[in-house]
Amino acid sequence: MPSIAGMRRRGYTPEAMKLFCEKIGLSKASSVVDIELLNFCLRDDLNKCSKRVMVVLDSLEIVIENYPEGQVEYLDADNNPEDENAGKRQIPFSKVIYIEKEDFVENAPKNWFRFTVGAEVRLKHAYYVTCKEVVKDSDGNVVRLICTYDPNSRGGWTNDGRKVKGTSHWVSKEHAIDIEVRIYEHLFIKPDPMEVEEGEDYTANLNPDSLKILPKCKAEPSLIDSHIKERFQFLRQGYFCPDYEFSKQKPVFNMIVRLKDSYKPN
Repeated sequence: MPSIAGMRRRGYTPEAMKLFCEKIGLSKASSVVDIELLNFCLRDDLNKCSKRVMVVLDSLEIVIENYPEGQVEYLDADNNPEDENAGKRQIPFSKVIYIEKEDFVENAPKNWFRFTVGAEVRLKHAYYVTCKEVVKDSDGNVVRLICTYDPNSRGGWTNDGRKVKGTSHWVSKEHAIDIEVRIYEHLFIKPDPMEVEEGEDYTANLNPDSLKILPKCKAEPSLIDSHIKERFQFLRQGYFCPDYEFSKQKPVFNMIVRLKDSYKPN
């Protein structure tokens, strides 16, 4: 059963597969089931059992200019807010961090709540920071943000009660580990792969971008001790698991399913 073997390697859980089978039931007639039903079952199970972690897939460096040079703090983070028995872990925070490149816009549109010059943003589990300056390379590409932080906002709130709408995940540059992340999209470009022109077969509908390999994503250091049976939610990205090839010398993670859910159960 190569399909089942592939699902196991991708991180599909037995509980999610059982739920999927219960929902589709049995039929003597051939039928096609929307894959979003399977994804719904995956998210339903993984939400309960997956540890939340921070991983930056496409990194942009931030320097917090008023943060003490050489200082490192360890901040508390819930492993899973859906499970009160999952405990907490500590995440290192320092003067230079990484955020997602897509979390910064130089000319921000209305209702943009993440990084732009002059805007205050909450770093998950950490502090409020404000972008002061943008550093670009000779080609005009943004390579670094210079920010300041509010030392009274540790944990993501302040006594004055001011509201900060935007929240970004991050990883300390000094402590980050490089991991390979494999992003899986739909194998076919059409819901029915057999919907082809005359003279073609299902291979005409294969998705050339069904697998994307991101070789040097930045992850919090706790992920170096992952094991094959663990499941993680990379905040704002999706659910992931270590691949069979995982090692401390080459940490590799497979995407199980994205966070976004377009399926509406009956």
